[in-house]
Amino acid sequence: MAAAATDILYTRPDALSSTLPKELANAFVLETNDASYKHQYANLYFSRLSLLRKQVIERAKQQWRSAIGNAIFVNRILDIKKGERCWIVGTVYKEMPLKDNVLNDLAKEHGVEPPPPRLKFHSKEDMAVLEDESGRVPLGGEFLDSINIVTGLILAVLGVETTAGEFHVVDVCYPGVAEQTPLAQHGTKATMDVDNANEWIALVSGLNVGLPSAAADLRVNLLVEYLLSEAGQQSDQRDSSTITRVVIAGNSFAPVSLSEEVAKEETVTVPGEVAPVAAKRAAKKFSYQSSAFSMHPTQSLSGHLSELARAMIVHLVPGANDPSSATLPQQPLPRAMFGAAKDYESFHTETNPCWIGAGACHILGNGGQPLDDVFRYVKSSDRLALACEMLKWRHMAPTAPDTLWCYPYFSSDPFIMTKAPHVFFVGNQPRFETAIVDHGGGSKTRVVLLPRFSDNGEVILVNPATLEVKAVRMDCLWNE
Repeated sequence: MAAAATDILYTRPDALSSTLPKELANAFVLETNDASYKHQYANLYFSRLSLLRKQVIERAKQQWRSAIGNAIFVNRILDIKKGERCWIVGTVYKEMPLKDNVLNDLAKEHGVEPPPPRLKFHSKEDMAVLEDESGRVPLGGEFLDSINIVTGLILAVLGVETTAGEFHVVDVCYPGVAEQTPLAQHGTKATMDVDNANEWIALVSGLNVGLPSAAADLRVNLLVEYLLSEAGQQSDQRDSSTITRVVIAGNSFAPVSLSEEVAKEETVTVPGEVAPVAAKRAAKKFSYQSSAFSMHPTQSLSGHLSELARAMIVHLVPGANDPSSATLPQQPLPRAMFGAAKDYESFHTETNPCWIGAGACHILGNGGQPLDDVFRYVKSSDRLALACEMLKWRHMAPTAPDTLWCYPYFSSDPFIMTKAPHVFFVGNQPRFETAIVDHGGGSKTRVVLLPRFSDNGEVILVNPATLEVKAVRMDCLWNE
């Protein structure tokens, strides 16, 4: 059927091919040796310190060149002399009285009421310790109250050890931002035109397909129609026709929960008990329950992915709610789950975290677990600032393996940022926030916190040529 005279057909540009180095593209793909639990997690901390120590020392020498006075570098913490002004390098460990411990897990196992969950574990009683291969020293001083540090950070501290055995800190130095591959588009307009500066990448997280809400389903449908340039006014269709790839950053599926009917079936009456109590069921999370299990979320998401993959490149990143290991780095979701979408070369299932290449633009992101975990153990409530600090920490998940599950890597640490990304996104955050972090010398990173789409219907568009960002909101009127 011929299009009406008022219809305008927009042509979607070809996506920029990736120039991502192989070592970045496969950075989080799990090797057999990495998944072995025969060795201790201590090896991961040793590797982290060994890999970042040189960078910290080099930056500390530059940072304190004019300020250290007679301060000297002490190579081993055990060799610090009391009263001598010096600086040392090591791994931070924070003693936090409010932090979860194994006793809480035992309490849950034995039916004892555990303490109520906390949003923050920071308290005035927290104590920081710096350690290396030789030993450890407690850190003190008012300066520590002005910065955000968590267990697992590698840094240098400048100060003096007091007679009480505490190292009084007056300044700190981080590994700093890693080297960045030049973004060809940082230049003349002519260069940007050649590399297709009009290409946009859609970033969205927290679709939570399967929520018991018709409005939520309708909102996801509207998102797909928008990305395919089938929704909105002509200006909306024109803008969306420049989107060449979409990144779905975690929690594509809604969390699994038992229905009220199943919950009733899971209770039994125990002699001596006044009221029925919950029955203990082995492997409750993964066992099949005909009254609770539904294929609808998988079928629905597969249909959406198939539609999108016909028109653009799709990157699917797993998240905390998705059917993947809870241990980081999460491995790609099986393509076989997603019906017709699996047959498209444009459909990519990614690791979490992952690197994605769009022309010269290198994109690094995750489903949100690392930032959520760091947020719990610092005083600051500024999530965007914490995400920006990860760049100068040169590490995206410092609290792993202490409070964030990860594999026991033996001789490497995949969460170290060996290269600075041009775009760094974090999924499943309370609200959309963004900032440009300027590293100097023309190097900069666009940091983007992606909101949960199921909460506010926002999709974030990023231009890989200019690092420009804009938010588009999907909403609908619906009476449940």
